[in-house]
Amino acid sequence: MIKNKKLIRIILSALLLIVAVVVEKTAALSMWQLLIVYSVPYLLVGYDVLDEAWEGIVEREPFNEDLLMSIATIGAMLIGFLPNMEPEFTEAVFVMLFFQVGELFEDYAEDRSRRSITELMDIRPDIAHVERGGTTKTVNPETITVGEVIVIRPGEKVPMDGVIVEGSSSLNTVALTGESVPRTVNSGDRVISGCVNVSGLIKVRVEKSFGESTVSKIIDLVENAGENKSKSENFITRFAKIYTPIVVYIAIALAILPPWLSGDFGGNFPLWLNRALTFLVVSCPCALVLSIPLTFFGGIGGASRQGILIKGANFMDTLAKADTVVFDKTGTLTRGVFKVNAIHPESISQQQLLHLAAHVERFSTHPIAQSLRDAYPNEADGCTVEHVEEIAGHGIRAEVNGKTVYLGNSKMMESIGARWQPCELVGTIIHLAVNGTYMGHIVIADEIKDDAREAIDSLKTMGVRKTVMLTGDRKEVGEDVAMRLGLDEVQTGLLSADKVSHIERLMREKKSGGSLLFVGDGINDAPVLARADVGMAMGGLGSDAAIEAADVVLMDDCPSKVSKTISISRKTISIAMQNAWFAISVKVLVLILAGFGIATMWMAVFADVGVTVLAVFNAMRTLRIKG
Repeated sequence: MIKNKKLIRIILSALLLIVAVVVEKTAALSMWQLLIVYSVPYLLVGYDVLDEAWEGIVEREPFNEDLLMSIATIGAMLIGFLPNMEPEFTEAVFVMLFFQVGELFEDYAEDRSRRSITELMDIRPDIAHVERGGTTKTVNPETITVGEVIVIRPGEKVPMDGVIVEGSSSLNTVALTGESVPRTVNSGDRVISGCVNVSGLIKVRVEKSFGESTVSKIIDLVENAGENKSKSENFITRFAKIYTPIVVYIAIALAILPPWLSGDFGGNFPLWLNRALTFLVVSCPCALVLSIPLTFFGGIGGASRQGILIKGANFMDTLAKADTVVFDKTGTLTRGVFKVNAIHPESISQQQLLHLAAHVERFSTHPIAQSLRDAYPNEADGCTVEHVEEIAGHGIRAEVNGKTVYLGNSKMMESIGARWQPCELVGTIIHLAVNGTYMGHIVIADEIKDDAREAIDSLKTMGVRKTVMLTGDRKEVGEDVAMRLGLDEVQTGLLSADKVSHIERLMREKKSGGSLLFVGDGINDAPVLARADVGMAMGGLGSDAAIEAADVVLMDDCPSKVSKTISISRKTISIAMQNAWFAISVKVLVLILAGFGIATMWMAVFADVGVTVLAVFNAMRTLRIKG
C-alpha cells in the first residue's frame, strides 16, 4: 500500500514537473514565482525525505542520505537567486524524483527477497484436526497437546511433529528440503510439520508441542538470520556513519575555501556552491548501504528455498573461505542404516543361516538385529524361539526348535569351541553356531549415501584443500569408506573428546585465511559443531539438536549440498563485492569530476540513483543462485 502511494506520488510529480517546465518556457515569471511553481512537484515527491532529514537533526543523528539529498536539492532550488547563476529548479525536482524512484526499486527488491522467505513461512499450518471425545475437531495447532492424535487428510500440511499410528501416504517435503521427490510413510514412521500429505489419510500421535515443532524452529531460525551480520555489512554500517559527516564537511569546504582563497568570495561562491551541491548528490552512499545487506538477505532466502538454512550472513563469509571440510561418518556420509551385505554359510544354505540369525534376534532392538529381520521378514514360519539370553560383549544365545543357537562375534565362537572362519569383506561380521558347530557368518555394513562420492569430488573441484572423516567406527570400516570416497584423511575409533582434539589440530593446520567446516548429524556431534569455524548439521530434518547446535542446517540427507552451500556463499559474497566496487568506482570518478566542475547534476543523479538501481538489481540475482 505504501509503495503504491509512493508510485502515485512519483507519477503525479513527474507530470507536474512537465507542467512546470512548460509554464517556465511559455510564461514570463519571476524567480520567486518559478520557485513556487516548482515547489509543488518538489514537495509532493520529497516531503518524506525532508521529514526524515529533519527528524535526524532533531534526534542528533543528522548524517544520512536523506540529509545529503535534502541539502543538495534545496540548494539547487535556491541557487538561481545568487548572482550570475542559472536557476536549477528542474534539476532539483528531477534529483529528488529519481531518488524516490531508486527507493521504490529498493523496496521492490526487498519485497522480492522477503517473498522468498514468506514462501517458506507458508509451511506453517493454520489449522489441525484433532480427535477428542470420539469426534474430530478443527482447532488452532497451538491448542493441541503432546499425546493427542491428529488427522491429516490428503492435500493438507502436517501441522505438528509425531508418529503415524494409522494409515500410509506420500509426503511432499519440497518446502523443507528443496527436493521434489515425495517420501513414502507408513504406520510407525515419524513425520514432521511443514510437509504436505499427498495421497492417503493418516493419523498421527503428537510428540512435540506446536512451539517446539520443526516448522516453528525453522521459521524462527530464518526470521532471525538477519541478526548475525556479515563482516561486509558491519563494515558498510560503520563506513556510512563515518563517511556521511566527512562528505558534508568536504562539501562545505568545497563551497567556501576555493572562493575565499581566490580573493573574490562573492564572485566565485555561487560557482563553487553549485559544485558542492553536485558533490553531495554524488556522494550519497545509498548503493552501498542498501545493496550489500540486500545481497546477503537474498542469498540466505535463496538458500532456504533449497533446503539450506544459514543462520546469518556472517557464516556466509566463513563458508566462502572453506579450506578444510571434516565429515562425521555415520548418518553423514553413510545412511546410518545397517544392511546385510553378504551371507557365507558353512554346512547349511544361505536361507537357513539367515533364518536362524533372524529368529535369534527377533526380540532385540539393536540396529544389527533390525537389519537381520529386514533381510528375513518371514518370522511367522512356525519356528519356536525360547530361552533367549544376551551375553555381554559376545552376542546372543537362544533355542530355536529345540536347538541351541549361538549368534555373535568371534569371542563367542571361541568360548563354545566353534572353529570360526575369518572374512575378507569389511563390515560387522556376525558368526553363527548350532549346538557348538560353526554354521557360517553374515556380513552387515552401513550403506554409503548415493551422492557421497559426488560431494567429495565437488569439494575438491571447487578448491577445498583437505577432506577428512572422523568416526568412532573400527579402523578397517572407516578406512574402507574413506578409500571408496576419495577422502584425504581418516581417523577412526574416536570418542567425542577425540574428535574435538582432531578438529583443533586441523584448525592449526589449515591455510592462513581459510576456514574449517565440520559436517555432522547434529545429534552426538554438538561439541565438534561448536568448535569448528562453521558447524553444519547434515540430515537435520526434525532434529532439535541439529537446529540448535549448528550454524548451517541441511534439511535433508544429501552430502552434495555441502558444496552447494559453499558455492551459494561464494557467489553471494562475489555479488556483494561487485556492488561495492562498482558503486565506489563510479562515485569516486564523478566526485573527482564534480570537484573540478566537470560533472553536471545529471551525472550526479546517475552516480547516485542510477548506480543504486543497478546495484539493487544485481543483488536480486542472489535469489536465483542454484549453487
